[in-house]
Amino acid sequence: MQCNVKLLTLENSLSNHARTTLSVVIPAYNEASRLPAPLERLREFARDFPSMEVIVVDDGSSDRTWDIANEIARAWSAGGPPMRVLRNPGNRGKGFSVRHGVLNASGEWILFSDADFSTPIEDVHTLLDKTLQGFDVVIGSRALRPEFVGRHQSALRENAGRFFNLMMRLITGLPFLDTQCGFKLMRREPARAIFSRQKIDGFGFDAEVLYLARKLGYRSAEVPVHWNNIAGTKVSTLSGLDAFVDLARIRWWDARGRYVSSSENLLP
Repeated sequence: MQCNVKLLTLENSLSNHARTTLSVVIPAYNEASRLPAPLERLREFARDFPSMEVIVVDDGSSDRTWDIANEIARAWSAGGPPMRVLRNPGNRGKGFSVRHGVLNASGEWILFSDADFSTPIEDVHTLLDKTLQGFDVVIGSRALRPEFVGRHQSALRENAGRFFNLMMRLITGLPFLDTQCGFKLMRREPARAIFSRQKIDGFGFDAEVLYLARKLGYRSAEVPVHWNNIAGTKVSTLSGLDAFVDLARIRWWDARGRYVSSSENLLP
């Protein structure tokens, strides 16, 4: 009985979202070895989600990420969702990469996901279901349903993540329990308004875009998603520490009115 209920729920989600146009933005830095498998899974998923485009943003990789992504894009032209590969002017960071992809996306809804798809692409239906309640921004969370986490990070990283989210709530006033899960969905209009103001190039950008969503009056929600840690994280200790500093930058920039204009961060 439980299995039948789950199948019915999935079928209803597929039916509800069949005509949704979705852009999937994937920031990639030195992902040559890991990129093909999740992209193949994404191509399979697109068979049940026909109105989808994929945008891979190469963040100045020093390996063959650019070549491999373009090879896959060419192969998909004969049978797969439309795929574009963008390239940053050097290694600029995850925040810059996501901004680059989002501001070039054409879908009604824009999902940005880590290249390894630690959260399976199928969970986008959970996020889309939440949008039916009128939310403009829906973020995946590992904290709401800990039992959905299969393979955990090290205890050190998990505790650092909890401390970061505690500091994030204290400094920004945002209510979310997990801003750093790399699986977020936004309606296109709010996404463009948010990312044309977003400034942080590094890993602190997640908190910044949620802060901007609230500042601009958009409705945001946090929903549980499945997640498995996959070896090969690009988050160094230094960049992780810089994310804490980014929280203070967000409040400082807001106080100085640097989020008022949307012109300075538009990308070609």
